[in-house]
Amino acid sequence: MAQEVAHHHEHEVSLWPLPVGISILLAPIAITAYFAWQKPLLALILGGISAILAIIGMAGWANEFFTVGEDVGYGNLGIYLFIISEVIIFGTMFAAFWAARAIHADVWVSKWIPEAMNLKMPIILTLILWASSFTIWRAEKAMHHEERGKASVLILATMFLGVLFTVLHILEWKHLWHEGFTISANMYGTGFYALTGIHTSHVIVGLIMQAYLLVFVLAGKVTPSKMTIFKATSAYWHFVDVMWLLVASTAYAIGGIKF
Repeated sequence: MAQEVAHHHEHEVSLWPLPVGISILLAPIAITAYFAWQKPLLALILGGISAILAIIGMAGWANEFFTVGEDVGYGNLGIYLFIISEVIIFGTMFAAFWAARAIHADVWVSKWIPEAMNLKMPIILTLILWASSFTIWRAEKAMHHEERGKASVLILATMFLGVLFTVLHILEWKHLWHEGFTISANMYGTGFYALTGIHTSHVIVGLIMQAYLLVFVLAGKVTPSKMTIFKATSAYWHFVDVMWLLVASTAYAIGGIKF
């Protein structure tokens, strides 16, 4: 009983959530400073502070767990609940997109779909993410068998595929933008960039999580008995991959096919 109380107290007095919380607070203020207040220097300062606090806070928080913590399994539940909340966010955007597509069907087909829109790039991006899901799954399996080197290589492979997805997606945006399909061109443009943009932001978050994971795997802190961070990162990445299928089918197929 005494050990249970000590373990509980140990997590209650952690200071690392504080910088993470301040970072989350500063992020929207930085965005507001740039777009609403028209103060780019202030936005840059606040954004920089937010990023630094987030990196320090998350690193310290994770290191605290591996140093003095005990894996009791609540992390898996936490990431699954977080994913459910993310599904709700995406769901509202899908609903808005589908409703706009149905209400403005005539003008959508006749005027809003750009000639440059096709299914070639989303198919390529889908294959890349499918491959990355496989590599992170194999990495988790390798770690379960204490194959640390193999797990590290597979994490790096997953990160490479994630970065490749992001770069190709940005190039796709640039191409469409130059063709006149901008975020303010019409309702399709707004919905397209909103959906694909928020998904890409989740890809970037997943890459950051993998970078943290790789550091802890190489440091020898992740073991078969302490796999919460690995399972959480893997689950989040699989969620991002599955969500891409819905994003691509909505933004490119439902939105971009003339019917």
